[in-house]
Amino acid sequence: MMMFAIALAIGCVSAVVYLLRKKWLDAALALVAGAALAGLVGEFSLPAEDAQKPMKVAGDGMRAAQWHDLPARPIDWQTPSSDVLRLDFPRQLTLGRMFTLTVHRSKAGSARLQLLAENDQVIAEAVGAGKAIAVQWLPPVVESLVLKARLLDGAGKVIAQGPIPFTVRENAALQVQGRFAAPSFDTRVLNELLSNSSAVLDWQVTLGKTVTRTETAREAMAAPGLMVVDAAYFERIPGAARGALLERVAGGMPLIVLASNASDTSVWARSLQLNLKASADKAVGTPLAMAPAPFNPTAGAWTPAGNLTWTRQWQNGRIVWLGAVDWHRYAISEPRALGLWWQRVLDAAGVSKPQEVSWIDPEEMPLAGHRLEVCGYGVRGDAWQRRPDKADASCMAVWPEKAGWMKVDAKHAVYVYENSDWPLWQMAQRRDATARYAARTPAPQAAGSSPLPAWPFALLFTMAMLALWWRERR
Repeated sequence: MMMFAIALAIGCVSAVVYLLRKKWLDAALALVAGAALAGLVGEFSLPAEDAQKPMKVAGDGMRAAQWHDLPARPIDWQTPSSDVLRLDFPRQLTLGRMFTLTVHRSKAGSARLQLLAENDQVIAEAVGAGKAIAVQWLPPVVESLVLKARLLDGAGKVIAQGPIPFTVRENAALQVQGRFAAPSFDTRVLNELLSNSSAVLDWQVTLGKTVTRTETAREAMAAPGLMVVDAAYFERIPGAARGALLERVAGGMPLIVLASNASDTSVWARSLQLNLKASADKAVGTPLAMAPAPFNPTAGAWTPAGNLTWTRQWQNGRIVWLGAVDWHRYAISEPRALGLWWQRVLDAAGVSKPQEVSWIDPEEMPLAGHRLEVCGYGVRGDAWQRRPDKADASCMAVWPEKAGWMKVDAKHAVYVYENSDWPLWQMAQRRDATARYAARTPAPQAAGSSPLPAWPFALLFTMAMLALWWRERR
């Protein structure tokens, strides 16, 4: 509006100047030019009956698949205030991994979350008072499961319950190279843990000056998925061999260093920019209390990744400094907890096993009779199509007819829920999908209005100014 006022003021002043000189036609032309300029910068609009009105949406809205079929347009929707819940759990996990189910509630309050087997026997339970409650369970075998979860309030009343489907898969064999300058109980127990997980091991332990115990890999190992060394091995190998090892790590191979026999801090400072300091003799961690290694990192480029564990990215690979010793004593008293602890160490190292096909979990609950989009990386076939909104993934649309496990291919199945399963979770998913649709639609235009085109004002302004110029030149 300020530009409009300035343009109109210029036109009025020019008209007054011409009036004082008794040039009536010039004054009129100046007034017309000022008005046209004001209209050009004023951004006026006129009533319009065809303005797009927001679409009114009631209740929780619609599912993501339904919104996907509609063109983008503004909506008039208010998020309902009723309570909902959201479930978070893995649809696939490998044997030996802990299954974790987390329920997120709208409001906090005392509640109990139970995980039940197919015969309704409680196999895990958790109590909490916050908005999020999590329960854990370790699957014993490889199979497809449909457990049941039940959420109860503080008085024991059922808030919600329904199926929890997931698949436990066989752990793919991990190829590991181990190089150790001295034997220890820790390395022996690590060898047993990896062997029990069907890992392929290329294992060498120096027992004396001329004696080395070697365990040859049962299959060719062109590109190991992990290398484990003790600190003494890294310190004693020649500089060229140390550089070659770090080049392999830079190429993407994770490296775990067992720090129990570290002694030469200058080697680590030069090679890995790892500043070490003497550790205090105090056990760290719960429920497994670990004794610290003689030297452990100070603050710097190395990031803590749990108790007595530090990591650093090394180009495409990662190095883990495991500053715990004598953890082997838990192999008998706490074997399951020790296995889970080592699994977290492997996760910190970024250890992964390549798969030909990797499936993407559905964005929302697959329901019988509703369209379902199945997506994955590495899938092949005429039915699979690339999607621009899912990089490098291919998708296929299906309409499951009934609830239960639906086969996608020989190795993968998706569980389809009954329409009556988890109503509070379905409400939350519809609200989330509606909110995402509202965020991507254009802002509504002013109701019943459309902007005036600028070109008539520009043409009128140009003609008035040309007429004034012609009269001045005459």
